[in-house]
Amino acid sequence: MDFKELLAYQKAFLLAMEIYKISNLFPKEEKYSLTDQVRRSSRSVCANMAEAYRKRRYVNHFICKLTDCDGENSETTVWLDFSLECGYISNEIHSDLTTKSKEIGKLINFMINNPDKFGHKTKLRLRNYN
Repeated sequence: MDFKELLAYQKAFLLAMEIYKISNLFPKEEKYSLTDQVRRSSRSVCANMAEAYRKRRYVNHFICKLTDCDGENSETTVWLDFSLECGYISNEIHSDLTTKSKEIGKLINFMINNPDKFGHKTKLRLRNYN
């Protein structure tokens, strides 16, 4: 399976694209601050998930990168909160985007708690006692 087939990746990608489109409407003075930050953190969820999936043979690396995904996802909600408070998005848009982010967070945490379901196989080391 390819990482792009992961439901968490697909939902995170769609959210990042939705945030991109909405943030195009932010004021120009926010270009190098809020706009860049919310785009970067939302895209980083996807990038870190791709890295995590490629490291799934090593459970600790897999979980570490997924933890980075979870952190970036949480950061995205903070930027969405600022976007709401600054009046750049409506309550409805904020609610929709943060609901999607929470769902992605649940999927990421499922992956963290169940690495064996995502290709991690614990290898048994057989010792030769001869």
